[in-house]
Amino acid sequence: SATRHKDLRTGVSVWEAVRRPPVPVGRLRRDHRTDVLVVGAGISGAIIGEALTARGLEVTIVDRRGPVLGSTPASTALLQYELDTPLSLLIGRLGRTNAERVWRRSHLALDALRERSRHLGIQADQINRDSLYLSGNVLDTAGLHREAEARQRAGFECTYLSRTEVCDRYGIRGRSALVSYDNLAADPRRLATGFLNAALDGGARLLAPVDVTGIENSRQRVRATTRDGPVITCRSLVFATGYEMPKAVPAAGHHIASTYAIATRPQPSSLWATSCFIWEASDPYLYLRVTPDHRIICGGQDEDFSDEATRDALLPAKTAALERRLGQLLPDVDPRAAFAWCGSFGASPDGTPTIGRVPRRPNCYAAMGYGGNGITFSMLAAQLLAGLITGQGDPDSDLVSFRSKR
Repeated sequence: SATRHKDLRTGVSVWEAVRRPPVPVGRLRRDHRTDVLVVGAGISGAIIGEALTARGLEVTIVDRRGPVLGSTPASTALLQYELDTPLSLLIGRLGRTNAERVWRRSHLALDALRERSRHLGIQADQINRDSLYLSGNVLDTAGLHREAEARQRAGFECTYLSRTEVCDRYGIRGRSALVSYDNLAADPRRLATGFLNAALDGGARLLAPVDVTGIENSRQRVRATTRDGPVITCRSLVFATGYEMPKAVPAAGHHIASTYAIATRPQPSSLWATSCFIWEASDPYLYLRVTPDHRIICGGQDEDFSDEATRDALLPAKTAALERRLGQLLPDVDPRAAFAWCGSFGASPDGTPTIGRVPRRPNCYAAMGYGGNGITFSMLAAQLLAGLITGQGDPDSDLVSFRSKR
């Protein structure tokens, strides 16, 4: 295969408790030609495919499983513009100008995701949520003050809260925090199927199961061979395979790790003020969000390995650890898991993705290394790749290109 096959998730996520919206799927029975071939029909392939279709390109999306059957159902869908790496620390790695550019572009991508899904009429339980960023082992109270100054200098609205204020407002003891505004919560499966159906309505084709096994490049075209025999010829190919890394694409410092999540029973009377996102300035960090039916999703307990068997064997112990940490953070909630799941995710040294032209592969593009900003970076990838493929360009493509990761 052209990608490294992985078992991307185990367990049952809270999103799988209801039937997934239908998506029409065709079969690849003969050789096929298209302007752009998007490999991957998860949330990234859906958003990228819709963006390219909206630019007037003939788009074909393929997936070796089927639509939205990879890692997308394992997403907890806290859609934030804040990167895993705090702005005050990213400045030390990229310099102030580029660090601020990355954060601003992430903010624009989140706004675009909110606006585009509304424009398309996608119903995925989207709701704006503020974020409470708690002090931890990465940023203590003094570090949060520095982070607030860095964000405010770059134009981001945020508010510092003392330990007393955090305790009084949210019932969390011993932690100072920053509050940021208007992030986004959603159902990731419904969001992905919404973008896929919008792409299909615009003329795109979705074919599955199709396993791309080989890529032949020239300056004029790309030929993608498939396991069942038919060949897809395109002018441009996009790898949107999420955490199944393409073999032809340099890792660029990214690696695959493992993460865990639980969802509690509905408990509307036990929720904290504003039902904001809660996450920690820690490594690894715990994070919380609330579902429309008032369940608490709690995620974290990350491990720096990608072996599926080892990951899955730890699910019971990690579930118990998440229950314990949730109960310690918020003593008034019922932390017991009604759903528990684990999955793979991509990480990078500085929390930024890699998006752009694949080195030494003419007319091939890739989006990888999503980290904690997965779906936000999916929209960023759609914007950047649409500009590159159409020749219109993008003023920020240099920030996350493969060349920038050398």
